[in-house]
Amino acid sequence: MSKTETKTETTTGDDQTRHRRRVIRFQRWVVNPPMKVMTWLGLKRGHVLVETTGRKTGRCRRNVVGARREGDTFWIVAEHGRHAGWVANAGAKPRVRVRHRLRWLEGRAEVVDGDDPLARLETFGMAGHARLVKKFGTDLATVRIDLTPQS
Repeated sequence: MSKTETKTETTTGDDQTRHRRRVIRFQRWVVNPPMKVMTWLGLKRGHVLVETTGRKTGRCRRNVVGARREGDTFWIVAEHGRHAGWVANAGAKPRVRVRHRLRWLEGRAEVVDGDDPLARLETFGMAGHARLVKKFGTDLATVRIDLTPQS
């Protein structure tokens, strides 16, 4: 590889990192606060709250995500893949809770490496959500949450 090729690859990676940081900041401070309230109240169909345990702090973390439920499984396409804090937390401590239809459900999260996130996103039936994920996502990954049977 020439010096130019290496520099181009690095610049592209840096641009992607800057883009990811801008998107995350915008979502954290502008989009997510009202979305969390609407999802908590059950007003935002197709979205759930995923509660993870912080891998560093051990504190409870809640994030709004678009999801599709199939039986005892939730499918989620994470916009930033393993770079997303909630995905990294779930990777370290896979026990999670999902707030769906005003109830908390317990489950186990796992990133599904062999799955096509774009194809999975199309199964959600939420065209607007899919457009936004494609536009702002930097490293899409599919996450599966298998619910724990309730006794």
